[in-house]
Amino acid sequence: MLNDKLKSYLHFHFIVFIWGFTAVLGALISLDAVPLVWYRMLLASGFILIWIKWKKKDLKVAPRQLILLVIAGLVIALHWLTFFGAIKVSNVSITLAMLSTGAFFTSILEPIFYKRKFVGYEIIFGLIVMLGLYIIFKVETNYFLGIVLALISAFLGAVFTLINGKLVKYNAPSVISFYELTTGVAAITVYLLIMTWISEGTSGFGPGFFKLSSQDWMYLLILASICTAYAFIASVAVMKHLSPYTIMLTINLEPVYGIFLAFLIFGNKEQMNPQFYYGAAIILGTVILNGYLKTKRKINKLS
Repeated sequence: MLNDKLKSYLHFHFIVFIWGFTAVLGALISLDAVPLVWYRMLLASGFILIWIKWKKKDLKVAPRQLILLVIAGLVIALHWLTFFGAIKVSNVSITLAMLSTGAFFTSILEPIFYKRKFVGYEIIFGLIVMLGLYIIFKVETNYFLGIVLALISAFLGAVFTLINGKLVKYNAPSVISFYELTTGVAAITVYLLIMTWISEGTSGFGPGFFKLSSQDWMYLLILASICTAYAFIASVAVMKHLSPYTIMLTINLEPVYGIFLAFLIFGNKEQMNPQFYYGAAIILGTVILNGYLKTKRKINKLS
């Protein structure tokens, strides 16, 4: 019989596999990035609200925390907009390879955010990551816009993670997620209303905005329920039984799972220049090594 730690480990791999599938769903859904993110955040916030009501959690938050939640909501909305925007103008492989730089951005921003000194090897790793990016930029010039959007998305994802690191100390993860998703929906709604007014109904909430195919609805429901609401809540639960190093190492498999799935589903469309994979391997290897050294330093401090 499996013990709690092994069950949590296998469950977390499944969750990371689901996160990798998110990019594939983004490519399968025919909507542009803005309506896609609007639907995802709206549906996911509804699913999480049902969970909160079922678990009878308190939705009250302190005013100071609410300000941070609103900022985080705007950041995650922009993160997803640039993420799906990158997929639409390039492909899944490019987007996920660039998204793996998020851990690097986090290591650079963390000392600033938490007011600690920079570690020497982090600067060296930063230069190595830049080498990997240079290789990819050099061989995949056709996907320049997608690479830039994905890098912006990775940076915003790092900022979002650091903000949530502060928020999770005071509020339940599901409550945090509900407020953030609701803020994102509200912000995108305002943008769409302005676009509707400016274009006199030809864009924004235009006639075709709510006319989705049955296939898009199916993919959106999977994206919002399984890949967003379920994956978020389940990931918090399994982390109680796993070490930080195991979590870090497993999360870094997301682009690997995603690129593999994209190749299986989209075939030659996802096949890249061999140098792309060299650059992606340099970035991913550096991120994993950085996470290992950071975890080791924390363990040494505690011992």
